[in-house]
Amino acid sequence: MKIFAEKEAEVFLNEQGFEVIDTLFIKDKSELADAVGKMGFPLVMKVSGQKILHKNRIGGVKTKIETIEQAEKIFDTFIKIQDAEGVILQKQISGEEFILGLKATKEFGHVLAFGIGGTSVEQIKKVAFRVCPLNDDEAVNMIKEIKENITEEELNAIKKNIFQLCRLSKRYSNITELDINPLMVEKDKAIVVDARMVFE
Repeated sequence: MKIFAEKEAEVFLNEQGFEVIDTLFIKDKSELADAVGKMGFPLVMKVSGQKILHKNRIGGVKTKIETIEQAEKIFDTFIKIQDAEGVILQKQISGEEFILGLKATKEFGHVLAFGIGGTSVEQIKKVAFRVCPLNDDEAVNMIKEIKENITEEELNAIKKNIFQLCRLSKRYSNITELDINPLMVEKDKAIVVDARMVFE
């Protein structure tokens, strides 16, 4: 089994044609000022480590960071978290948060999941499932199970990612799990903000 944590998963998905948010990974506080200068404010900061699977549960995600002083304090806190290997910086973007994922099953092969994402995913638990591959009607119905009032632009942006995931499951049959949370959707953009993958 091989696990791709956030930074590895995002590089992989970017290479596969997904639109992925710009990310910088730093291991040392001395790199912070330069990284912040490149990224600009407002920022999101996340703890990063191969063994850290649920960053929100351990307080490992901070949003709307506006100053270098804030960033320095957060870095100091994050780097002390057990199994932390570094800190990820991302530009803060707006949009609606969804979860999109794949899971390999013995009965059906790869099953695709789409639902309400972000930090509230475990509380809301609003998720639709389909077996890959999907046709256009199946993808539309799946999306509308989760979000009824959706624009054509948003629908097409999400569909693009659904079809990309199905193609990925065919190309890499050894993917056992893939989670994108959140997929940030605004107008015609659907951007991968956080991801994790497990290969057999």
